[in-house]
This record gives sequence, structure tokens and C-alpha cells, in this order.
Amino acid sequence: MARGRIEIDEQYCKGCRLCVSVCPQEILAISSRLNERGYMPAEIIDMERCTGCSMCAVICPDVCITVYRQVPLRQT
Repeated sequence: MARGRIEIDEQYCKGCRLCVSVCPQEILAISSRLNERGYMPAEIIDMERCTGCSMCAVICPDVCITVYRQVPLRQT
């Protein structure tokens, strides 16, 4: 199974919750703390379950999510 890792630029996130709503692995939530702009940004709650599907990055209107995907090497 593919594994992924995401990074959220919390200073630009408005906390719109779109990424939280589309994540099939449910690894995102809205933080209880405010960023510098006064919004509660999205945060990662379980990176281990990330598959790198990129749905969060695609839906983000502020382009604050970067996805890194690691595909396992084939065993021969």
C-alpha cells in the first residue's frame, strides 16, 4: 500500500474544513488554537494512516497543503 506524508502551512490555512471533509483516512481535524491570522487551521492527527491520495491538497482553496507520496518498491 502506498504511504504518504502531508504538510500544512498553518499560517495560511483559513480553517475552511474542506480538507477534513474529503480525507478518506480521516487524518485531519481543525485545531483548537489560532494561527497568526486568527483562524483555527487544519492539523494532522494521524500521519501514519496517510496514503498520499492528495485529495486534501486538490480541494484546498488556499494551496496550503503539500503531499509527499512514497510508493513501496516492488519485490522481485
